[in-house]
Amino acid sequence: MKFAWRVDRRTGLIAALVPLVATAVAVVVAVGLRVRLAPDPEPEIPIAELSEIRDRGYLIAATTFSPHSYFIYRGQPMGYSYELLERLGEELGLEIELEVIDTIEEMFTALETGRVDLVAHPLSVTGARRRRVAFTRTLYSTPQVLVQRRPEHERDYHEEGAQRAPIRDPVELDGKTVVVRRGSAYYPRLHNLMEEFGIEIDLLEAPGELTTDELIRRVAVGSLEYTVADRNIAQVATASHRNLDIETEISLPQPIAWAVSPSAPDLLEAINLWLNREQQHADYYVIYRRYFERRAEARALAEEGFFAVGIQRLSPYDEVIKEHAPQIGWDWRLLAALIFQESRFNPRARSWAGARGLMQLMPATARAFGAQNPDDPHQSIAAGTRFIAWLQDYWEQRIPDDDERLRFVLASYNVGHGHVEDARRLAAEHGANPVVWSGQVERFMRKKMQPEYYRHSVVKHGYARGEEPVNYVRAVLSLYRHYVRLVGLAE
Repeated sequence: MKFAWRVDRRTGLIAALVPLVATAVAVVVAVGLRVRLAPDPEPEIPIAELSEIRDRGYLIAATTFSPHSYFIYRGQPMGYSYELLERLGEELGLEIELEVIDTIEEMFTALETGRVDLVAHPLSVTGARRRRVAFTRTLYSTPQVLVQRRPEHERDYHEEGAQRAPIRDPVELDGKTVVVRRGSAYYPRLHNLMEEFGIEIDLLEAPGELTTDELIRRVAVGSLEYTVADRNIAQVATASHRNLDIETEISLPQPIAWAVSPSAPDLLEAINLWLNREQQHADYYVIYRRYFERRAEARALAEEGFFAVGIQRLSPYDEVIKEHAPQIGWDWRLLAALIFQESRFNPRARSWAGARGLMQLMPATARAFGAQNPDDPHQSIAAGTRFIAWLQDYWEQRIPDDDERLRFVLASYNVGHGHVEDARRLAAEHGANPVVWSGQVERFMRKKMQPEYYRHSVVKHGYARGEEPVNYVRAVLSLYRHYVRLVGLAE
């Protein structure tokens, strides 16, 4: 029996109506990040205190797609905000649920109405914004710069009718058109410049859905003359747009921070304590340099084609994945999530136990399901999906709920259905529900690492590294949620 996937528009979470599969190489993820679609407008929700967030089990953070906050590269979620959120989740012992929102104004509205707990997007700290939100400890500081094109040749500075030298004094913006993102801190700064110097700038606001990175790109290709950006963001853009000039600063260094509701002082205090500790360690600054200072890496991200917002490509094997996913009733992005978790899209991957190929099939399993050469991407994906179909059939009569059955399939792909059956028997023996994975059977899967459990009379398959399949199930589904939000569904 095959099912389909749907997205709950109220919660934005994925509801499984089809068996899915997870990948066989477990990557231990202590705290997961999941992504939800922005829900339809709802009545205002009371602002959650930290204690209520802990009871809920996850913190809802708003961010946006950008080369800095959150994106997908070679199948892996990345970004400055994303990596810091992973560390925050580990610190608080909470999962982080990402809500991707296009505009800064909508992020603030979501915070004010209680739809999200935290805006985890780099925000300039301004007086106007302080009247709406409570800012965290400063993440970093950076000045705002004018983004403009450089002349191709020095002689262009002087020839009549040719492009003039880049603006170096903000007074020279008098009479010029500058386009900035709606809701950004750049708009009030340019207004202040007009007041300070008595000049008139034709100041236009682009829709909030157009990111600063997109406006910078438009300057680079010539469709805009000027925009404004934080210097660190502009520096990254010069890696792929070498005709940009970003030397003219129009502000002093501005503090950049995240934001919470003023009605959530306990959450603010917890985040500030965490940031204070993080900023004492080199790792914190390594993350910053990764996204804002390594120009060669930024150029590779831009040129390679796997870094994008709203991308259609996750790997070199997308077409093969799209071919086989319907045979098991899967969204292709789910199968891609499994393959990434198994092999990082490396067709020659080897595990310590001897599993091989994109889908990390053990030699006997590969042969049983038709892969003579498991290093061949086509054979690996074909055999892996046949194995998934077998697992779906196995669990169909045993686990009635579709969502839970999916988790049993994923766990079985990782650790083997025999170990999962052991965990079910242990669950039944100790009064837990043997047909529910979440919070029930998964607890006893973890216990299969302990002698008093793996030596129990109901256990037939002995010891298992039970933490791996538990984390594996969470990791695959979490990654799938990222893919659903970031990558278009194939037709």
